[in-house]
Amino acid sequence: MSTLIKVIITGSTGMVGEGVMHGCLNHPDVESVLVINRKPSGYNHPRLKEIVHHDFFNLSSIENQLAGYNACYFCLGISSVGTSKADYYKTTYELTINFAQTLVKQSPEATFCYVSGAGTDSSEKGNGWAAVKGKTENDLMKLPFKRVFAFRPGFIKPIKGLTHTHAFYKFITWMFPIGRTIYPAGFCTLQELALAMVNVTKNGFNKKVVEGKDIIALANL
Repeated sequence: MSTLIKVIITGSTGMVGEGVMHGCLNHPDVESVLVINRKPSGYNHPRLKEIVHHDFFNLSSIENQLAGYNACYFCLGISSVGTSKADYYKTTYELTINFAQTLVKQSPEATFCYVSGAGTDSSEKGNGWAAVKGKTENDLMKLPFKRVFAFRPGFIKPIKGLTHTHAFYKFITWMFPIGRTIYPAGFCTLQELALAMVNVTKNGFNKKVVEGKDIIALANL
């Protein structure tokens, strides 16, 4: 019999987080999902609990509600386009690390899955988004969780019918089957991303950095 897991998800008011939440709520091995957002998600489900919390830099008022979870799927993030370097660093690095440091005190046996991105620079060289993501990945992996994985998807095909899909995706999803055929490592579906996260939580994986081709393989276990 499969062991049921309890999952925390951030960023479910964005496309990736909403898709991961949808995948988890429809997965037979997920017992419950806690979403933590700065605004209501608008979702209701028997296995879903939601905390609306505005300040991710101060989690003291909700910290005791983070205990006893098997996984955190951290999908919260912003684009570097149109964002100052200072704001991008604060949201991408400082906010993520603060959340993870708080969570690990309450759920040290959790598997932490961080949605990073293709092209992330683990060497932390340069001063662009790739270096900030690389530093975030590296410092997350120093925390005493059971396991930490950095997921680096490229193009993600959204799940049809969800609320928070970016409008421009309806104009570019025609590219997906072509890209998947030519360069499958760079193209995964949002459903595959959710399945891969659940599977690494249950079974682990032999690499800490999960690239596009790994996401597809993990989703099909």
